Amino acid sequence: MNETTIRCRRCQKDAAPLARAPFKTELGERILAQICGACWQDWLKQQTQLINHYGLDPRDKRAREFLYQQIEQVLFAGGPGEDIDTTKQGTIEW
Repeated sequence: MNETTIRCRRCQKDAAPLARAPFKTELGERILAQICGACWQDWLKQQTQLINHYGLDPRDKRAREFLYQQIEQVLFAGGPGEDIDTTKQGTIEW
């Protein structure tokens, strides 16, 4: 591993880091230091599904807290994250 790679916490591979932290917070710095670009892109797809499925407004504090919790679970704890039941599309109330 050289200075331009990190050991990704999620996929356990040596890979290129993100170009910059995705958030200006401690969580953003942890993602920058521990999550590779490929896993971050996977997360962004899952996040989009969650936002669309639940009709989340990322400007809403509760929605952001939910998404940050999902980031912790998916990227750092190795969990699957919130299960998205696509059979209920359009009927979920947040």
